[in-house]
Amino acid sequence: MHTNRLAQETSPYLMQHAHNPVDWFPWGSEALAKAQQEDKPIIVSIGYSACHWCHVMERESFENEQVAEIMNQHFVCIKVDREERPDVDAIYMDAVQAMGINGGWPLNVILTPEAKPFYGGTYFPARQWGNLLLQVAEAYQQQKAQLVESAEKFTQQLALSESQKYGLVSANEQYSLEELRSTFAKLASGFDRKLGGMNKAPKFPMPSIYRFMLRYYQLTKDERALNQIKVTLDQIAFGGIYDQVGGGFARYSVDAEWFAPHFEKMLYDNGQLIGLYAEAFSLTKDPLYQEVVYQTIDFVAREMTNAEGGFYSALDADSEGVEGKFYVWTKAELDTLLGADSEWFCDYYHVTEDGNWEHGQNILYRTRREEVFAGFLKESVAEFRLRLQSAHATLMQARAQRIRPGLDDKVLCSWNALMLNGLVDAYRVFGEADFLTMALRNAEFLQTRMRNGAKLWHTYKDGRASLAGYLEDYALVIEAYLNLYQATFDEKWLTEADHLAKYVTRNFYDEQEELFFFTDAEGEALIARKKELFDNVIPASNSVMANNLYFLGLLLDKPQYTELSAKMLDRVKKLVLTNVQYLTNWACLFTYRVAPTVEIAIVGQEYLQFRQAIDESFFPNKVLVGTLEESESSLPLLENRLAQGGKTTVYVCYNKACQLPVSTVAEAWEQVNRIGNALGQ
Repeated sequence: MHTNRLAQETSPYLMQHAHNPVDWFPWGSEALAKAQQEDKPIIVSIGYSACHWCHVMERESFENEQVAEIMNQHFVCIKVDREERPDVDAIYMDAVQAMGINGGWPLNVILTPEAKPFYGGTYFPARQWGNLLLQVAEAYQQQKAQLVESAEKFTQQLALSESQKYGLVSANEQYSLEELRSTFAKLASGFDRKLGGMNKAPKFPMPSIYRFMLRYYQLTKDERALNQIKVTLDQIAFGGIYDQVGGGFARYSVDAEWFAPHFEKMLYDNGQLIGLYAEAFSLTKDPLYQEVVYQTIDFVAREMTNAEGGFYSALDADSEGVEGKFYVWTKAELDTLLGADSEWFCDYYHVTEDGNWEHGQNILYRTRREEVFAGFLKESVAEFRLRLQSAHATLMQARAQRIRPGLDDKVLCSWNALMLNGLVDAYRVFGEADFLTMALRNAEFLQTRMRNGAKLWHTYKDGRASLAGYLEDYALVIEAYLNLYQATFDEKWLTEADHLAKYVTRNFYDEQEELFFFTDAEGEALIARKKELFDNVIPASNSVMANNLYFLGLLLDKPQYTELSAKMLDRVKKLVLTNVQYLTNWACLFTYRVAPTVEIAIVGQEYLQFRQAIDESFFPNKVLVGTLEESESSLPLLENRLAQGGKTTVYVCYNKACQLPVSTVAEAWEQVNRIGNALGQ
């Protein structure tokens, strides 16, 4: 059996290639030095463990002795896990797109020995890949100067600043509700109003779009926004993209109906969607959304949590080499397992004898709510739910006997922070103690396993943390800690968020562009130092940081933070107004700038109970601080705040101007609403 250097790595994706006949290197100085010493071009092949076509290309090409021989003879071959090295992935993805090629994974890029790209693409069948490499090898021998010149041009393009690429100009802009309405209208033009999401396929959940729309609705009461949120969240919860039996979300659906998923389950989707459904419940009180939150958290606790409280990265789409095999059912299987209950169960989930998917298999999905179907069966909703839970339990037992999908068991700091944030959101809305226990355990894991002094590590596996943290790690951990403070009023988390923010402003900030680089100034220097601006399935690290600085500045009364946040948003404002679909987390910050953020301070014996009562209502444009008594806190917002007459007291403030203290949550909301109405919200 072949064994290459990837056997020493901790990334499950790299280790999957450890016995390829290809002489793989991990990204690093050894491979780059070898390429220069031997004057060989470099193949950088980038993917991730849950990537279906990455597995296909491995089977077809990288396990093929003849193809491997071509690769080894003419190239230095580097394997990269895009989740471990998003910095490397971002550079070469940009390069391929600059070549006029649609990006995706697997990403295969050919570089000069100096790591400068001159050719690339995504998936290649084995014969095409082998022929291409022979042609490139011959061209490198005979036309090297032309390839080097081409690589230089692509590298120069990669080195362009964001200001040069997108025309970012700093300006002291004002933020108006009219501009926000215009921005929403642009976003709304792409809605699929019948099936939810945006009007295209495949469909990704894109949580930050709906977080923005929730905030837009809270500000404007525009029913179009609320209707689109509800139809989208309903259809996702009903569709095959949601695991109807075991909970949790797949990465995307290949169709417009949310029916047929690409079955991989990613931590980052599930963390964000837990938070999104919890927020949506606080607004709508729809029990469907509560059910989704609880079931998905159960899935994460059961299948994606390690013994130390960290969260695994992903579950593969494939098991036994077949996509979705773990999750789908034949009608005959269900008949055998469920007996007399199979008839109504198959009706509810649209199971057919011939299968509603491929090869006689069925993906479970529904189109009716539990209460509607219970009425159809002429039984109460409670009775129907008990029957449904029993059927699910039976299928979970049967599924446990199947060969499981591959597990990517590395722990990523940034993705853990997304799940931590989702758990805290769920706790703040539902008050479920288990959610907070799970969240605090993860936060302590991040503090003890993924801190490196003032810094963060990016990845952790088998007791070992490695790779310097990226901006996404710092930004998302700060966000989660700000949320955790406001859920618990334990100032430790606010202090930690402040420490990390100080590190980020020292080591990532570009004073000229007034934005943050993705990589640490003390980290590895690559051919370009990139910035992440656009919100995608995961919000851009710069937009997260801009939101963090805004709220951190308010919570700590540090105007330098809020001013820096303002400069960042000012830089990208014109982009937000023209291309909001990929800047919706920036647009969330826009909503906080249109109307002042309310500061709510709670002091007294019942300060935690008051916090819970406040959080039961949807109102995102606020910060909360709280303490048993003023002397126990050093926060400026709690200075001179006393419990009046021995009663727990709430202070409502806007722009450093406070209302009279009140002793009930209802009175506090009256003040918030009265001021909001006066401000035209």
